Amino acid sequence: MAFTLPDLPYSYDALAPHMSAETLEYHHDKHHNAYCTTMNDLIKGTEYENMDLEEIVKKSHTDNPKLFNQAGQFYNHIHFWKWMKAGGGGTSLPGGLASQIQSDLGSFDEFRSKFIDAGKGQFGSGWAWLAMKDGKLSVMNTPNGENPLVHGATPLLGVDVWEHSYYIDYRNARPKYLEAWFDNLVNWDYVAELYEAAK
Repeated sequence: MAFTLPDLPYSYDALAPHMSAETLEYHHDKHHNAYCTTMNDLIKGTEYENMDLEEIVKKSHTDNPKLFNQAGQFYNHIHFWKWMKAGGGGTSLPGGLASQIQSDLGSFDEFRSKFIDAGKGQFGSGWAWLAMKDGKLSVMNTPNGENPLVHGATPLLGVDVWEHSYYIDYRNARPKYLEAWFDNLVNWDYVAELYEAAK
């Protein structure tokens, strides 16, 4: 079964000025598309060919690092586009999610700081995450295309800190990118949808 590149759920200029059309065109049409194409080539004629994407990510993490690099990034980006929306961000989160963040991570401001610090502290390329494991929320970071799935957790929110995600708009100012992303782009409705499914 070949995978296909999903369309962006908004126009290329929808997230400006916090993420430019140029960034989205390169990031989605070039980088995400390359992960999809390469992954399809690598699974052709193998046991992975008939697996769903989550299964491919989990199994390839231990068994096939070359495939994992592509499958992990393909999976991460499918959600990354949905974790953003025009007019996103803010501090008003859906009730259940807001309550558990407060319970497990402290105040919203504490959670925000932990999440942004996880992105700032990721050396080189990678991701910062809000994840659920064993019914508890945690903030984590991972290198390269790794994600919470391979640590037995469910990703609820993730931000890409590979330079291709921000260099056009922010140059090397990763902290500025993370703050703008969290405060202005996060689609909390999608985070809440994943949270409810993970409970």
